[in-house]
Amino acid sequence: MKKILIVDDEPHIALVLKQFLERAGLEILTTLNGKLAIDIIKKEHPTVIITDVQMPIMGGIELCETLQRIMPDYQPLIILMTSRLDRDIRNWVKQHMSVNMMEKPLSMRRLLAKINNHLANFKA
Repeated sequence: MKKILIVDDEPHIALVLKQFLERAGLEILTTLNGKLAIDIIKKEHPTVIITDVQMPIMGGIELCETLQRIMPDYQPLIILMTSRLDRDIRNWVKQHMSVNMMEKPLSMRRLLAKINNHLANFKA
């Protein structure tokens, strides 16, 4: 089964996302920051990574940049979540076409549609 990793330092947000996506029949992994996510990603190779932009220990953008550096051939769908979409974040996302942006509060239906679309087109 294709795995989805949720990376958020707010456990209640990760739990809500996890429960919603599990009800949709998806296998979910969770962790609290980008640094911990790296180890999970190396081991599990999730097909989709949903990550918060701002976290105290390695935020979402730093996680993406680290993955590009240490696993350049790894191409998951990455969805960055943010409550504050500023110009710097917009510019960074424009330069990284494999990264999607969603503003909080998230539309769960829109999130699920993005994931399902990616999974339908994913070649294992």
